[in-house]
Amino acid sequence: MTYIRLFFKENLSDKLNSNLDKSQSHYISKVMRIKEGESFSLFNDSGEWEAKINEIKKGIVNFIIVKKLKNSENNSEIWLAFTPIKINYLNFMIQKATELGVTKFIPILSERTMVRDLNSERLNKVIIEASEQSNRIKLPKLEKLVKFKDFIKLYKDTNIVFGDLNSSNDQIKINKDSPVCILIGPEGDFSENERKEILDLKNVKSLKINKNILRAETAAISIISIISFKILSQ
Repeated sequence: MTYIRLFFKENLSDKLNSNLDKSQSHYISKVMRIKEGESFSLFNDSGEWEAKINEIKKGIVNFIIVKKLKNSENNSEIWLAFTPIKINYLNFMIQKATELGVTKFIPILSERTMVRDLNSERLNKVIIEASEQSNRIKLPKLEKLVKFKDFIKLYKDTNIVFGDLNSSNDQIKINKDSPVCILIGPEGDFSENERKEILDLKNVKSLKINKNILRAETAAISIISIISFKILSQ
């Protein structure tokens, strides 16, 4: 079958007969030109399923589930805590972080955060598209925007890897059985008070990943790649 993967938010099960929404129907029938009787795949937290097109009527694709292709994932938990940045860079960061295996995004408002709000609907669309493209099954979760003080309280017992230019540490050990939260600062970095609060946390590990000053999205992708590699190597 033509390898087309789409996220389907409703329940999926064997022999399910249902419809794609208008946007996905247009993509399947007009962009990819999949015909009646041909197959594609649908996925969500339940796993990935092969679906066959029954009919295309008034622009809407009706399908039936044929069989299950993959079970749901049980991957290591990698979280990314970040401060909002300009939209193009943010979309890029979310896209690549999803491809690299991040399971949860935690946006933070810090003292020097330049962008003070998020378009959650747009970011979730980026997450879905990146998951479809990268063969993921379980979508990463996008948390609500939280103030720095609240982040410290909520995640004080979490294993945090703090991307810190001022750190001298360039080594890191990862326990793949526990969630790992990567923490990246804003464009102007965290304030000295915020940095102190971070380093005072009992489970934080500061990490210097480059001698150069990196953009927020570059730092995030670099650390995620390091953590993913460490987990895969175990």
